[in-house]
Amino acid sequence: MKTLTHYSILALLLLTFSCNVTPQPIVYGSDGCSFCTMTIVDKVHAAEIVTKKGKVYKFDATECMINYLEDFDTSEIKLYLATNYTEPEVFTDATRATFLISENIPSPMGAFLSAFENKTDAEKFQSEKGGQLYTWNQLLSKLNN
Repeated sequence: MKTLTHYSILALLLLTFSCNVTPQPIVYGSDGCSFCTMTIVDKVHAAEIVTKKGKVYKFDATECMINYLEDFDTSEIKLYLATNYTEPEVFTDATRATFLISENIPSPMGAFLSAFENKTDAEKFQSEKGGQLYTWNQLLSKLNN
C-alpha cells in the first residue's frame, strides 16, 4: 500500500509539472520561427504563444505570430506574448500591449511592427519615429485584412 501511495504522489507531481503554462526563453541565433522557420535573432521583435497545455511556439516577429493564428485553434491559447520594444528579450502580454507600425523602425518580416508594454512608451516612439498606434484587436483586424 505504501508503494502505491508513493507512485500516486509521483504521478501527481509529474502531471503538475508537465503542464507548466509559462513562456520559455528564446535562444537567439538558434531557435526557429514556428511560422516562417527563420532563425530568431532580433531581440526586440520576437513573440511567443503558450497553449493551455504548456506547449510553446516561438516567432521571430509579432506578425509571424498573428499569421500563424490563421491555422491554429485559438481556444487552446493561454498566452500571447510579444517582446517589449524598450526592454529587449522581455515579454509583455500582447493582448494588453500597444503596437506601433512605423516605417522608421524595421522589424524582421518587414511589417515595421513593434510592441510596447505601455502606451506612454509607444506614444513617445511614435512622436520620434512617426507611424500609427494599435491595440491588439485593432492590429489583428489590420493584419487579417
